[in-house]
Amino acid sequence: MTIKKKSLTLLGAAVLSLSVTGCSVFDWLIYKPDIPQGNYMETQQVEKLRIEMTKEQVEYILGRPVLHDSFSDDTWYYVYHFKSGRDASIIHKELIIHFENDMLTKVVGDYDLAEDFDTPLDQSRLPDAPMLETEAEAENSEEPLLPEQRPDTKPLVEENGPEFQAEKKFE
Repeated sequence: MTIKKKSLTLLGAAVLSLSVTGCSVFDWLIYKPDIPQGNYMETQQVEKLRIEMTKEQVEYILGRPVLHDSFSDDTWYYVYHFKSGRDASIIHKELIIHFENDMLTKVVGDYDLAEDFDTPLDQSRLPDAPMLETEAEAENSEEPLLPEQRPDTKPLVEENGPEFQAEKKFE
C-alpha cells in the first residue's frame, strides 16, 4: 500500500471517530428542553388538604391523579418527574393519598402536610379569616351589612340627552 493511501485511510478514520464523538464533546452547545411529567404540585396545594375531605374536594385541590390503584379506587398516586435539559438533573416527587368510604384518611409522600391536617375541614377555618357569627347572633343584629357608599354621588361623565347629540351632529 502506498503512503498516500495509508494517510487517506488514517485521516478518514480520524474524521469518522471525531464526528461520532463530536456530539458528546460539544454537548453544552446543543439545546435540550426540560421534560416535566406527571402532576406538578405546589406546597400550598398540599397544605390545603384536610382529613375527612371527599374525593371531589381532593381532586379540586390537586387535580386528577396520575394513577389509581388497580384493585381499589381508595388509593390515588400523584407523581411528578422532572428532567432538566441543561444538566440532566432529575427531580422526583410522590404523593400517595388513601381514602376510606370516600373520605381522606391518610397522606404519605415527599410533601409536608399542614399542621392542622388532622382537623376536619368543617371544624377548621382559613388563616386570617374572621370568625363567622353564630346563627343566634346573626338573627339579633338588626341592621344588614351594606357596602360603603361613595360620598360623591354625581356621575363621573355628564350625559346629555339624544336631542342634544343630534344638534351637535348637524352643526
